[in-house]
Amino acid sequence: MRALAELFDCEPTEDAVFAYRRATDPDAYATLLLRATGTEWLLIDDGFPVPGEGVTWDRMGELAGCRSAPVMRIERVAEEGLAAGDALDDLRERVRGAVAGARADGFVGLKTVAAYRSGLDVAAPDTVAAEAALDGGPKRLADKALLELLLDDALAANAGTGEPLPVQVHCGFGDSDLFLPRADPTLLGPLIERYAATPFVLLHCYPFVRQAGWLAHVYGNVFLDVSLTIPHVWRHAEMVREALELAPVSKLLYASDAAKTPELYFLAARGWRAALAEVLAEALEPAEAEAAARRVLRDNAIGLHGL
Repeated sequence: MRALAELFDCEPTEDAVFAYRRATDPDAYATLLLRATGTEWLLIDDGFPVPGEGVTWDRMGELAGCRSAPVMRIERVAEEGLAAGDALDDLRERVRGAVAGARADGFVGLKTVAAYRSGLDVAAPDTVAAEAALDGGPKRLADKALLELLLDDALAANAGTGEPLPVQVHCGFGDSDLFLPRADPTLLGPLIERYAATPFVLLHCYPFVRQAGWLAHVYGNVFLDVSLTIPHVWRHAEMVREALELAPVSKLLYASDAAKTPELYFLAARGWRAALAEVLAEALEPAEAEAAARRVLRDNAIGLHGL
């Protein structure tokens, strides 16, 4: 509240901040918060909020005064097929085709929320069980066998392009419909090894930040962020320390995971900068610390996503 009040030039109380929010045009309010972050690129998951319920990725770039690009949520593509009543072969082809053409269609990455639906303990594809899951015409991709088959199709199509897009994977905490033990990123080991040429970006990670850092240390194709963790977890700097205990600064990416609430973009950027300033200043000489911070805040993502 104090940070927001300073930006809004109002009294540092919840009532004053809320009154400012209520009295300000929504676009102007979002613009103020987004532009205060100093963001150069917004990479936006196209599956949340669901299409039609939120501001589009290109409009988000206009509000933020920066460049923007979409990230394809694999489950969003699959659920469009479920809504259309696709048979299994058609559904698989829909997913493979969308992923194979993702880069040409302007996407800079893929994303899966398998952790929410069935967990990160991804098994080998089972076509028979996936076929059975279509009985009754489900509209949400929640069945484990069906999700695992379509996820494997997506990863194979991505790898088959010869220049696979980075694949973001939700890990760790989130909403209450997630079973936390199945969101441990170490469960992804076999998948990471199977698709060794595909960059995997582990998102959020709390409370498995150290595990994610270990994976980024062990596997050349693994990266991580602690978005959502910052700003929601109290000790921001501690999360950065845990991430960097094993992972090099070349593997850590800034992100906010902000959605729906524009304050989160501002607070995440503020929290990340303060945490990096504290942690890197303790570990490195000033010029080295600044260079490392620039990598985390910008350069790593620019390079990884080919921006």
